[in-house]
Amino acid sequence: MLNISHNNVSKYLDLKQFKSGRATLHTNHHKLFKRVLLISSVLVIIILFLPWTQNVTSKGLVTTLKPDQRPQTLQSPIPGRIDAWFVQEGDFVKQGDTILKISEIKSDYFDAQLTKRTGDQIKAKSASVEAYQSKVKALKNQYASLQQERKLKLEQAKNKYLQSQLKVESDSIDLEAAKTKAAIAKTQFERTVSLQEQGLKAVKDVEEYRNKLQEAEAKLISQENKWLSAKNEVINAELNISTIKATYGDKLSKAQSDLYTAQSSALDTEAQVSKLENSLANYEKRNSLQYITAPQDGYINKAIKSGIGETFKEGEPLVGIMPSNYELAVEMWVRPIDLPLLHKGEHVQVEFEGWPAIVFSGWPNVSYGTYGAEIVAIENFASNNGMYRVLITRDPDYGPWPKALRVGSGAKTIALLEDVPIWFELWRQINSFPPNFYTPKEQHTSKEKNTKKQ
Repeated sequence: MLNISHNNVSKYLDLKQFKSGRATLHTNHHKLFKRVLLISSVLVIIILFLPWTQNVTSKGLVTTLKPDQRPQTLQSPIPGRIDAWFVQEGDFVKQGDTILKISEIKSDYFDAQLTKRTGDQIKAKSASVEAYQSKVKALKNQYASLQQERKLKLEQAKNKYLQSQLKVESDSIDLEAAKTKAAIAKTQFERTVSLQEQGLKAVKDVEEYRNKLQEAEAKLISQENKWLSAKNEVINAELNISTIKATYGDKLSKAQSDLYTAQSSALDTEAQVSKLENSLANYEKRNSLQYITAPQDGYINKAIKSGIGETFKEGEPLVGIMPSNYELAVEMWVRPIDLPLLHKGEHVQVEFEGWPAIVFSGWPNVSYGTYGAEIVAIENFASNNGMYRVLITRDPDYGPWPKALRVGSGAKTIALLEDVPIWFELWRQINSFPPNFYTPKEQHTSKEKNTKKQ
């Protein structure tokens, strides 16, 4: 019956009397096969010419659009020891809420009265500054008084010098007059002696004129002595002026030196006050850092440092927090060969893990369970995995993303490119050619407008 052997059963038995024989032993099965083959070929040819949307598929992770909305860890800028926890994992905290309290572990800050003592030092140094300023003021007054006194002394000495010069002139005139009188007395004496020798004058007259001559010579010597004394007084007056200048120059120099020393001490003390004020501000700021607070509203994810009394260094993460207000996005990684095909503003279909979907990558309109997105940022440098990071967010023209979606979950993305026939896409896939270079319509239109303007 199976026609395995050369003995044909159909010679001895009519198979058409059976129902199965009648269904199989007919002559039109070849025609039916050809008809099915022809219809299938026509359908395949029609399908090959159907439009197909080229795409770039990749995997990614759900993240947030803005950096300040992403999960973060809180660190302490100072080393310390954990003293108390005020929250637990999963708690919701508002901005400014205290999460934990720490204490100092450096010996320089153990003093509980450190800020108070520093404030007392500032008060003492400020009083010292005021004292130095008073001293500077007194030294300025002293310096001004010395200048005024020197001025008066110099005027007095100069006046005396002028008086001495005038006295020299007066004595010189008197000296000339005495010389003249002496010369006249001598002439009269000689004339009287000559007349006495001639017998015209008596001896008494000679003696009288001799006496007058001696008196005139004595007055001449006395006047010459006064003139020399007046000259000495001029020299003394000049010396006095020089002495006053030198004396008061030393006094003024010393007063000025004391003034500069006081000013320098005042400035140095002011610098110490400023340094102490800086230290006080640092101490107060450091005290405020002993309470770790929430930088924004969010949820406590994980306590990285736990327990009481555990120490840590500055900059070490203490606790993780997830902001409560965020805008979801997806970061996808594309190959360098596909990067030139992507542009900002292009549409992307996203499939999230945990949400069932039926995806036809080439026919996005018939896909089910995918969500619309658009490209907002493209990385300009390859990541460590050798691929480029592209950030996408929800397309406002499409429906909202799932509310239960969380940061960190997986996603698959399909970036839609150019529409081509299916046969062309099959040929491209077989030859491993990249998709057609695609330029968005908006960019293409802007380039045409610029060309028309030119």
